[in-house]
Amino acid sequence: MKKILPIVLILTAFAGIAWFYQTHHAKNESALVLYGNVDIREVNLGFRVGGRLSRLMYDEGDKIKQGEIIAQLDDEPYRNQVANVSAQVNSLKERLKLKESGNRPQEIAQAKSLVRERETATANAKQLFLRSERTLLIKGISTQDRDNAEANFQENEARLAAAKQNLALLEAGFRVEDIAQAKADLRQAEAALATAELQVKDAALTAPSDGVILTRAQEAGAILQAGATVFTVSLQSPVWIRAYVHEPDLGHIHPGTQVKIYTDSQPDKPYKGQIGFISPRTEFTPKSVETAELRTSLVYRLRIVVENPDDALRQGMPVTIKLTSDQSSAPSSAQAL
Repeated sequence: MKKILPIVLILTAFAGIAWFYQTHHAKNESALVLYGNVDIREVNLGFRVGGRLSRLMYDEGDKIKQGEIIAQLDDEPYRNQVANVSAQVNSLKERLKLKESGNRPQEIAQAKSLVRERETATANAKQLFLRSERTLLIKGISTQDRDNAEANFQENEARLAAAKQNLALLEAGFRVEDIAQAKADLRQAEAALATAELQVKDAALTAPSDGVILTRAQEAGAILQAGATVFTVSLQSPVWIRAYVHEPDLGHIHPGTQVKIYTDSQPDKPYKGQIGFISPRTEFTPKSVETAELRTSLVYRLRIVVENPDDALRQGMPVTIKLTSDQSSAPSSAQAL
């Protein structure tokens, strides 16, 4: 019995050590580890309009803030265009007011006076014509004089009709179609003015987001076409990690999974992040027939959003991504970029 007791104690101790090792080893093995690279977005900035580049406010390596003016074109031609179109708009506004309000009372009064004058002249011409007809019957005048009196009467009648029509037009004002045309001309000019004002604004290049100047592609004095690259900027936010995961591990991750990101330069300072995107397809073209062994080697691309990025994260930097054991329960496997 005394010999059996030590053996039992030894076996119990070995069992405890094995249980401790197995438990902690399984816990450590359950944490999924991925490898990837920092993926920072870059943008080429240029003017939406062309012109002579007058100033550049920043150089390579400078930090810029969203909304800051970082370059400026000579905007004098565009400001002159604004002044020209603005004058056209004002002229068309006054023309529209004139057509909507109608003719001035003085013009209508003048037309009425002309009608009365034509009426008087026509009445006199009519009397002369009637008198000439009676005189012609007693051979007091010649036929030619009678014809002249008739022609004078008809001419005055025509002038009176024209004066009455002119008065009617002045009193009626402008046609609806004329007013509609004036409004359309004004809207067209206002649209041209808005375009000219926008071109003045586009002559100033502003930063779309916080970032760092990577490349200064132009210098002051250059004549630029619209869209020509002036700066290449590395955006500070968002910062992504591109990593790949093997197919068997897809069941242990999902969008929103929290991770920790480690760099070789600062291994004791992890960054926080979460999985934001999992590619729905493999990066490699699958064969028509896959064996079970080949299917396990397929990988899927991940995009991990870094929640607390700083200047230490650089484009292309290799990183290690670790998932906690409560978010992963499969053996670790991944593929670097």
